[in-house]
Amino acid sequence: MATNLDTDLLRTLVAIADSGSFTRAGELVHRTQSAVSMQVKRLEEAVGKPVFQREGRSVLLTSEGEALLGYARRILKLHEEAVATLMQPELVGTVRVGTPDDYVMRFLPGILTRFAQDYPRIQVEVHCDPSYALLPRLDQGELDLALVTCQPGKESGEILRREPTVWATSERHLAHEEDPLPLALFQKGCFLRDWILQALDEAGRSYRIAYSTPSITGIHAAVSAGLAVTALARSILPPGVRALTGQSGFPRLPPTVIALRRAPGARSKAIDCLAGYIAEGFRIDDANAA
Repeated sequence: MATNLDTDLLRTLVAIADSGSFTRAGELVHRTQSAVSMQVKRLEEAVGKPVFQREGRSVLLTSEGEALLGYARRILKLHEEAVATLMQPELVGTVRVGTPDDYVMRFLPGILTRFAQDYPRIQVEVHCDPSYALLPRLDQGELDLALVTCQPGKESGEILRREPTVWATSERHLAHEEDPLPLALFQKGCFLRDWILQALDEAGRSYRIAYSTPSITGIHAAVSAGLAVTALARSILPPGVRALTGQSGFPRLPPTVIALRRAPGARSKAIDCLAGYIAEGFRIDDANAA
């Protein structure tokens, strides 16, 4: 009886080999760790030999697994090319996407990876700017799509996520107890900066702007080092930073609303397809977080 190697099983094999663990592989293929383990079991039953061995916390390929890995990469590449050529031969071109840099690493890697696998003939250009800078570029036709933060009550486009905006401080320091409160903020024009300052003014809390930067990386660095406090969407809090609870005495902030906006007249199958993948990526992320 012929043995059929399921491409989903091969994709999981590659993910484990590349990431070095079942847990991280599950994040790459959007499955739970137990589902990944079941897939490995099915693959080993199909080939009749073990493909992984554990050494402490590490997961290593067996010699048979090493051999299969090379074939798996070639099979998956040919499979993706066949699907792209036969199923969607008309989807070619370039799509220009704008996004604030705090959303790039949190949401886009998985979305763009899946999109590139399914539509390798479409080029995606990613432009990073704050929301207030992306909107005029969108209206001027410099971008096709943009992920933006909306002001409450002024939402437009396709709403992808609505989540709490939380005050954030270092896990190891007490900058949030200082008076005046040191702040790390985005530059002027950012909705979030305005929300933070207005909330503190209304609460009568004294503060000083310790860091002002256009980069989320700079804000993360200042907060995690205990040099300042900021406020961010809950889902983009980085390692080393924790959300302050309501008992900390900080004023409430408006929710963060993330929307997908489209340029006027931006209509093509490639743009529609990427917009669909972005929306689906947020739904998958919400489901995994539930």
